[in-house]
Amino acid sequence: MGMVAGSLEIGFSHGSQMLWSGTYGMPHAKWILCLLGVTLQWLWVDGGYLEDNFPASVIEDAHLSTLQLLEKYKHPAEAHHVTTEDNYILTLHRIARPGAQPVLLVHGLEDTSSTWIVMGPQSGLGYFLYGHGYDVWMGNVRGNRYSRGHQQLNANTDRAYWSFSWHEIGMYDLPAMIDGVLAKTGYEKLSYFGHSQGTTSFFVLASSRPEYNAKIHLMSALAPVAFMAHVKAPLLGIARVGMNMLGESLELLPHSFVYLNQCMQSAGMLKTCLRFYWQIVGKNREEFNMTMFPVVLGHIPGGCNVKQPVHFLQLRSSDRFCQYDYEAKENQKIYGRSSPPDYRLERITAPIALYYGSNDYLSAVEDVQRLAKLLPNVVENHLYKKWNHMDMIWAISARHSIQPKMLEAMRYWESAAGAREHAEATTSCVVEEETAEPVTEAATESPDDEKEVEVESGKEQEAARDENQQQNADVESPSED
Repeated sequence: MGMVAGSLEIGFSHGSQMLWSGTYGMPHAKWILCLLGVTLQWLWVDGGYLEDNFPASVIEDAHLSTLQLLEKYKHPAEAHHVTTEDNYILTLHRIARPGAQPVLLVHGLEDTSSTWIVMGPQSGLGYFLYGHGYDVWMGNVRGNRYSRGHQQLNANTDRAYWSFSWHEIGMYDLPAMIDGVLAKTGYEKLSYFGHSQGTTSFFVLASSRPEYNAKIHLMSALAPVAFMAHVKAPLLGIARVGMNMLGESLELLPHSFVYLNQCMQSAGMLKTCLRFYWQIVGKNREEFNMTMFPVVLGHIPGGCNVKQPVHFLQLRSSDRFCQYDYEAKENQKIYGRSSPPDYRLERITAPIALYYGSNDYLSAVEDVQRLAKLLPNVVENHLYKKWNHMDMIWAISARHSIQPKMLEAMRYWESAAGAREHAEATTSCVVEEETAEPVTEAATESPDDEKEVEVESGKEQEAARDENQQQNADVESPSED
């Protein structure tokens, strides 16, 4: 954790990464968080726990960038840049298959393009789609570690850079990405995958700039977030207090190796980190890959703006899917009304496929099903029993369960038959294949849960992972140029 007050910098993490940054001053309350960060840094001692309990290749992956991961695993690795209408410069990472149908993948809050490949070639969705003949583009929204550019502003020194929410990501970032990919590939339409905030921003785009619906074959929404009244995450109360302390238009949790270093210093610290992790995303031990957890911690946080989670917290309080609430007086100036307007979901005509879990603490079943009733063209509706918020992209069984299903749906809607059905569709066509009773109780861990956390199994899981990779290879059926 770090801060800047005047010209004074207090850094925390490897290199110069900070939990927030800039040359602008900060409220007094933030010194409390800075002190906590510095204290944690003093407590950190490298005892070799990570090296003793996890494979060297996993540790290496935790420290590699998206392009370095692609290069390590012998895949094409390209970086492309697009500029938004409001002058932000974004980076897209591409697993290039020139001439093939393009697909755009957009990550969630505090995440990056790496999320689609961090679990390795035999698990990552990006690798899966490339192996099945697609030209894979992985976006990075404004403010994350790969998209900090701007034509006039400096993300490190100009507070004005951080004056955005996921509203601006939907209004400006996604159009720049979609148009950039289509211009580069020569296609008129692409397929879109979004996870969490990557779905929220798409709903903003497709409802506010409805002409972009015509550029989408199929939008696959993984752990979709629009309504949040039934969100169960126990730590949201703490998050709200923290956001109020920080204020708006400020960088939050830029990329660093702080969490990797802290959580992997001992078995006890890893157990503590796992409890926090499960309290945020939902607990599903069966689909959790302990061996790859250091890789996750090496890539997250990826960087965002305080205003993004604040906007989500507003949705939970208001029980609406609406624009940012600046409070009545400012709302009147911006929107011409005292409350922010709702996003008009009925204007989203692109085919939507929903994939969500019954144990997701950030995307509740009730809220997704409410969303499904309001979207005019839901063509797939899959509820996965026990899955949490991250299982949609990181689950151990993802390669055998959700990924083939998503591929099949995408190929259909890219086909002539899918195009005809889309043109003729007048009502939603919902297909529910996995059903489960919604989880309604708040998450609490019993002492038995705590002592069941296995933190010394990294290298044992590596052997099992190698065996599973060989089995996965048999079903991937990659097509080469």
